[in-house]
Amino acid sequence: MEIPSKYSPKDVEKKWYDYWMEHKLFRSVPDKRVPYTIVIPPPNVTGVLHMGHMLNNTIQDILIRRARMTGKNACWVPGTDHASIATEAKVVAKLRDEGINKGDLTREDFMKHAWEWKEKHGGIILEQLKKLGASCDWDRTCFTMDEKLSSSVIKVFIDLYNKGFVYKGVRMVNWDPQAKTALSDEEVIYKEEKSKLYYIRYKVVGTVDEWLTIATTRPETILGDTALCIHPADKRFKKYVGEKVLVPLVERPVPVIEDDYVDMEFGTGCLKITPAHDENDYIIGEKHKLETINIFNEDGTLNESAELFIGEDRFTARKLIIPELEKSGYLVKEEDYVNKIGYSERTDVVIEPRLSAQWFIKMKDLAKPALDHVMNDDVKFHPPKFKNLYKHWMENIRDWCISRQLWWGHRIPVYYLPGGEYVVAETIEEAVKLAQEKTNNSKLTEKDIKQDEDVLDTWASSWLWPISIFDGINHPDNEDINYYYPTSDLVTAPDIIFFWVARMIIAGFEFRNEKPFDNVYFTGMVRDKLRRKMSKSLGNSPDPLELIEKYGADGVRVGMLLCSPAGNDLLFDESLTEQGRNFCNKLWNTFRLIKGWKTDEKIEQPEVTKQAIAWFEAKLNQSLKLIADHFSKFRISSALMVVYTLIRDEFSGWYLEAVKPEYQKPIDRITFGKTLDFLNKLLKVLHPFMPFISEEIYQLIEERKNGESIMMSEMPEPGLFDAKLLKEFEKAKEIIASIRNIRQGKNIPQKEKLNLCVSFNESKYNKTYLSVVKKLANIDGISFAETIENDSSSFMVGTVHYSVPLGNSIDVEEEKKKLREELGYQQGFLSSVMKKLNNESFIKNAPERVVTVEKKKKADAEEKIKSLKERLKSIS
Repeated sequence: MEIPSKYSPKDVEKKWYDYWMEHKLFRSVPDKRVPYTIVIPPPNVTGVLHMGHMLNNTIQDILIRRARMTGKNACWVPGTDHASIATEAKVVAKLRDEGINKGDLTREDFMKHAWEWKEKHGGIILEQLKKLGASCDWDRTCFTMDEKLSSSVIKVFIDLYNKGFVYKGVRMVNWDPQAKTALSDEEVIYKEEKSKLYYIRYKVVGTVDEWLTIATTRPETILGDTALCIHPADKRFKKYVGEKVLVPLVERPVPVIEDDYVDMEFGTGCLKITPAHDENDYIIGEKHKLETINIFNEDGTLNESAELFIGEDRFTARKLIIPELEKSGYLVKEEDYVNKIGYSERTDVVIEPRLSAQWFIKMKDLAKPALDHVMNDDVKFHPPKFKNLYKHWMENIRDWCISRQLWWGHRIPVYYLPGGEYVVAETIEEAVKLAQEKTNNSKLTEKDIKQDEDVLDTWASSWLWPISIFDGINHPDNEDINYYYPTSDLVTAPDIIFFWVARMIIAGFEFRNEKPFDNVYFTGMVRDKLRRKMSKSLGNSPDPLELIEKYGADGVRVGMLLCSPAGNDLLFDESLTEQGRNFCNKLWNTFRLIKGWKTDEKIEQPEVTKQAIAWFEAKLNQSLKLIADHFSKFRISSALMVVYTLIRDEFSGWYLEAVKPEYQKPIDRITFGKTLDFLNKLLKVLHPFMPFISEEIYQLIEERKNGESIMMSEMPEPGLFDAKLLKEFEKAKEIIASIRNIRQGKNIPQKEKLNLCVSFNESKYNKTYLSVVKKLANIDGISFAETIENDSSSFMVGTVHYSVPLGNSIDVEEEKKKLREELGYQQGFLSSVMKKLNNESFIKNAPERVVTVEKKKKADAEEKIKSLKERLKSIS
C-alpha cells in the first residue's frame, strides 16, 4: 500500500467520517455494559458554529471517544433548542423582507412560516459539528419542540401547577421592548456605562418658593411619578411629609411620603417614586397604596398616560425632556455618573421594568435539594470554585417568570372561560371537560374557551433536556431513561450555570428524585490574545469552518485545547492551531519513516534497541497512568500535553533515534514489530483528541476488516513501570545533550566519533543506557577514571563528572569560565536550600518526606561543589 508523502486532512476527514456513519459506529442502545452518557448543550436552532461551540464540543467528543474505548456504552445525544426569542426575531425579519407584517398574520399562519424557516436553517449547526468530528448518536437527534419533548414540557407545567408551584400574578418584570416579551432575571446582562445624573426640582404645593430636589438617571420617567419619598430619620425634609408637590411639566400633585428604603446619601436624599417603571418603586407603591401610571407602550415608546412626547421612543424622550425642564426652571444641574444598565441577553437592548400579568414558578422549595446535592458533591463541579457562585444564587433564588409574549414556542396550557376563570389541561378536549366540571355547565364547547396566547420560556423546555430526550417524563419507566439516566458528564460554559445547569439539577430531583449528571465540567470563555470576548463587531472571531479548512479538524481540536485550562478563559491564538497541524505532519512523517524500514529475519536484536524498548515501555506505562489521572480530574488539556510530548519528543525523538537502523540498512524483526506495537498504542491514546489522523494511520499500519475502527478498539491500560529505570534514562538524555552542546560549541561534526570519560568508580556506576549514549552521541569508547585530563571539556550530570577529550582544541580559559559559572550556580542553590533547613519552623511543620528531599538536595549540591572545585584546581 503506497503511503502519500503528505498528509491531506480534507480527504482523510471526509473519508473516515462517512465510514463511521456508514457503519453506525456512534450508535448506542442499552445493553449489559456500563453506560457513559453525555447530552449536548443544545445550540440555538438559529445558530452557526462559533469558537465556543468548537471548544465545548471538542471536549465532549474527547470524553465520549475515550469512554467508548474503555469499554463503556458511550451515548452522546445531539439536538437543538427552539430559542423562542431569537428564532421569532429571525422569522419576523424574514417576513418583513418579504413585505409581510407579523401582526397581519394569524398565529397558525405565522407558525407555518416559522416551521418552514426551522426546516430550512435548523440543522446547519449540527452538520457543521460533523466536520469537527463529533461522534454523536445522530439517530437520537432531538429538537426541543419535537412531539415527545413538547409533551414533556406541557406535562411538567401541569404537574407543577397542580402542586401549587405555578401561579399567575401581576409583577414587575424585565421587559424587552424589541422582542416585546418578559424576560427572567437570568436573561438580563448588566453593563457598566457612563451616564448622567439629573437633579430636578419639584415645587411644594401651597408655598411661594419652596422646592424639593431629586436626582435621577431617567428623567423621562418623571411623567409617571406618583410620589416623592424621604427617609424617616432625615430631618432636612421632615416638615414636608404629608404635603404635596407638583410633578414638573405635567404639574400633577403627588404626595411626599417617608420610607426607610431611601438612601439619605444618594443624590439629595429625596427620591422620586415611579411605581410602574422601577421594581423598588413598585414595592414602595404597593406598601403606601400609590397610584401606578404606566407611561410606556410595549415597544418602549411613550403612551397617552405620559401626556407629553406621545409616540416618541424612551431615549428620544429623554433627550427632548431635558431642554424642556431647563427652560421651565426645573433642571437644577446634571453630573457625570457611572451605573449598571440591564440589557436583554437575546436582543441586546436596554430592558424596561414593566408591570405585567405573567406566569411564574415558585423556586425556593424546588431549589433546596439541588443546592444540597451540589454542596455535598453528589453532583461535582469542575473546577469546584463555581460551587460558591452556585450556592449564592440558589440561596437567593427568586420566582421564575416563565411566560413569554411570543408565538414560537410551547404554548401555555391554560384555557380561559367566559367568566375569567381558567383551567389547566394538556389538550383542548381535556380543557373542555375540566371547564364543564368547573362551571357545572355540560354545554360548554371548544368555542367557549380560549387558550393563553403566551408561550413558555425556552429554558422551561431545556431544563428537562437530560430527562425528556429519553422520554422520561411521558414514560418514566422506559428502557432508555432507566439505562442512560443519570447521565455521566455535562460540558458547558459557566455563563449558563443559572439559566440551565441549576435548573436541570432542580428538575432532576423534582421529576426523577435523582441528579441529572455526575459531573459538570465548566469550560472557559474563548477570548482573543488581548483578553477581549470574541464578537462579530470586534472582528476578532475567526470562522471555525475556515480554520478547519486551513489546518484540518485535528489541528484545530489540538490548538483549542493547548490553551484551554478548565474554568479559565481560553486566549485563542491561531498559531496554536498551526502547531496542531504541524503535529499531524510530524506524526505522519514518523509513520512513513517506520513503514519505510526493511526487516531482516537474520539480524539479531542489538543491545541498544533492547534498552530503548524497555525504557519506552516504562515511559508509556507512566504516561498512561498520568493521562488516566488527568482525565479523572477533568484536566483535559493536561492529558493532551502528556500525549503530545510522549509522541513528539519521547517516541518520535528519543525512541526512534535509538532504534532506527543505519542509513539504507534493514532493522531486526523484533524491534520493528515492537515499534509498530508502540505506534498502535500511541494512536489509540491519541484518538480521542485527534480522531481522523489516528484512524488513517491505524488503518494503514495493517489491513483491517470492513467496519473495523480504532474508535472501537481497546484503550491501552497502564502497566507497572520501574521509576528508577526512567530516571536513569533521563540522565542518559542529559549526557547526550551535553555532548551535543560540546560538538556545537567546538564545531565538531556529528559524524565524527568522540570518546567519553566518566569520573566515577566503574563497579558502582549504572551502565544500563550507555549503549544508547554511544549511539545517539556517536561515542567511540567510554572509559572510567578518577581524574579528568586537562585537554578535556567537562560537564556534570547529577553528581558525576563527565569529560570529552579534545586534544589541542580545548580552550582552558573558556573551560575555567564555564566551571566557575556552574560553581556559582551550585553555591547559590545550596544557600537557598540551607535557608530552609536552618528554619526551625520549616523543619518542625513540613512533612518528613519534604525535609528528606531538601536534605538530599543539600548533599548533592555539596558533592557537586566539591567536584567542581577539584576540577578547577586540576586545570589551574
